[in-house]
Amino acid sequence: MKGEVKAVARWTRLDGAGDDTCKLVREPEGWMLLGHARFTEGGSETRLDYLVRCDRDWLSQSADVTGTRGGVAVGWRLAKSPEGWQVNGRSIADSAQCHDVDLGFTPATNLLPVRRLGLMAGHPQEVAALWLRWPEARAEVLEQTYARRDHRTVDYASPGFAAALEIHPSGFVTAYPGGWEGEVHAP
Repeated sequence: MKGEVKAVARWTRLDGAGDDTCKLVREPEGWMLLGHARFTEGGSETRLDYLVRCDRDWLSQSADVTGTRGGVAVGWRLAKSPEGWQVNGRSIADSAQCHDVDLGFTPATNLLPVRRLGLMAGHPQEVAALWLRWPEARAEVLEQTYARRDHRTVDYASPGFAAALEIHPSGFVTAYPGGWEGEVHAP
């Protein structure tokens, strides 16, 4: 890793056993999120490592997720092309408008639209993300809305879900109601 670590987030899962650690790294070509999520669901242990790459403008370019789920090796390669996104070489329909990757097993990727959009209070912004839906492990387009409430809170909504997210100045979520709670160290 050639880049400079700008922040490190550590979360504890609220709805079961688990933790997640993610580094925000500034690279010469843009940004990276480098993380490790460990959690138990349905009595089965999941261990996932993830790497998300963005350009200088916070536009997601690719993501790699590898690890084990219930002792079985799993892996996904998400890659953007001019025609849209591919997951493990398979094209995802209607994904060309997706500027963000949303890995459904971690709060880390909420940082991407928060940083990219430069949210201002009272101005909600609608975005589309390529969502690795969890626990289904299925990629699909997810329409989302982000709106800054104040300097620490962003209102998030997607079909059938809404939450007030507490945000650290780095852009990392520190409280995701019902999902995760954490802290951020910014060296």
